[in-house]
Amino acid sequence: MPEIIVQAETFDMGAMLNRFAGRQVNAGAVVSFSGIVRDVATGDLNAMEIEHYPGMTERALAKIADEAMDRWSLADAFILHRHGRMGPGETIMMVATASRHRADAFAAAEFLMDYLKSRAPFWKKELTSDGAAWVEARDEDEDALSRWQSGG
Repeated sequence: MPEIIVQAETFDMGAMLNRFAGRQVNAGAVVSFSGIVRDVATGDLNAMEIEHYPGMTERALAKIADEAMDRWSLADAFILHRHGRMGPGETIMMVATASRHRADAFAAAEFLMDYLKSRAPFWKKELTSDGAAWVEARDEDEDALSRWQSGG
């Protein structure tokens, strides 16, 4: 059963990955990805605020993790996503997948990332010296997710 964590607190990526990898006894591959707050649009980002609905968010993440488990015959999957206020350079999220072979672990991790970027129930607001603005969905994120719907 995949582990899903949604929290406001910072986390140690290395410790979380070591904990995940340490429980894999039937997997030949572990793949992880971590997302970091970055300022690409304006160069003036002070912080990002991420909102979510507790309960609903965890259920949605568990559902997509279960789909990845079935689709790629994963041994295990892990999603950790933060909410609240974060500054540039802070870690927002992490996914990890474990499978018998690396191709499945890589594909499943990429699938989870594409879902988190475009469909996960999180709402992001960027705070700059000019004020606050909600982050709009990007076409390239939707395009990335659509490839999985056609068997990608």
